[in-house]
Amino acid sequence: MRRLLSIVMLMISLGAAAQDSLAVEEPSVAVEEPKHEMSWLRRTIRGFSYIDENYVEPQHYNWSIMFQGTYNYDYYRLSSTGANRQTVSFSPSPSVKFGPYFGWRWIFAGYAIDLKNVSVSKAKLEFDFSFYAAQLGADIYYRRTGSDYKIRNVDLGKGMEKERFEDLPFDGLSVGITGFNVYYIFNHQRFSYPAAFAQSTMQKISCGSWMAGFGYLRNSLDFDYEKMQNTLQKVTNKEVKLDSGLMFNSVKYYNINASVGYAYNWVFARNCLFCSSLSLALAYKKSRGETADEDRTGFNINNFNVDGIGRFAIVYNNNRWYAGTSAIVRAYNYHKSRFAANNIFGSLNFYVGYNFGARSRYKKNKI
Repeated sequence: MRRLLSIVMLMISLGAAAQDSLAVEEPSVAVEEPKHEMSWLRRTIRGFSYIDENYVEPQHYNWSIMFQGTYNYDYYRLSSTGANRQTVSFSPSPSVKFGPYFGWRWIFAGYAIDLKNVSVSKAKLEFDFSFYAAQLGADIYYRRTGSDYKIRNVDLGKGMEKERFEDLPFDGLSVGITGFNVYYIFNHQRFSYPAAFAQSTMQKISCGSWMAGFGYLRNSLDFDYEKMQNTLQKVTNKEVKLDSGLMFNSVKYYNINASVGYAYNWVFARNCLFCSSLSLALAYKKSRGETADEDRTGFNINNFNVDGIGRFAIVYNNNRWYAGTSAIVRAYNYHKSRFAANNIFGSLNFYVGYNFGARSRYKKNKI
């Protein structure tokens, strides 16, 4: 009986071992935690900021404060057309504006006043708002140039000595400029436009990029043609008659443009950069004004012209401190059968700034 029981127990043990050997071991399945998808807004922002760090050093700080001095240049050339063609050119007295600017990552905003004219009635004001990212850039500007212009050149026909009118003060002209520009940087991974004009990154290796954009400009021009005639008559002591194409009191120019251009950043020394940029714009122009013609019909300008925008900069930036100079020049042209206007305006900036508030990835670990 004992022997039989032993045999039965042995058979049960062998059967269990055989079943274990034939059993297929099921693979263990790891339980993954659900992944949180990044929002479209965050993906878009990261896309704007994506750069090749072999070419461009990212900004290490969130905040920046800057002090900037600005010299503005404005030149207006008004012309009538036809057999009695006349031309008058103006530009304001030299002025220097100064103001503080404050930045957060891509965004810079500031306010500048004319150091010579701080009164409310004759103040020269400027407001600039800039947005710079790796792919996109935008500039919004508001300028009021005052009324302290000088006559730079006059061509009223034969018998008029041009030299007698040069640098003659004329307060019958005032100008206001409001506009914006938006542009896209194609080689944004390796070329940094902000490194030259926003100091928010550092270009490490020389590189260039094509650009494309669009913009809008509103230019208001108040012109006292009767005062202009009286001013010229006082100098010549004889009657001066302006052509009917120049006999207007006010005119407003509207400019909508699409531009294409190329920019290049040259890293000529450690932490030192020179940038040159040129864009040509095909612009649709429209103008409304009041003339002194007998029929009082006024004039309108509706045409396409080619304008230009040039940008240049020299920058020193060690990621904490930066200093440099930049120049922006814009040229706009208006032509019609009875009237033409050429406008060149630009600014030369000198600045020094300081970055602070290190971003999380650049903060030093405290032991």
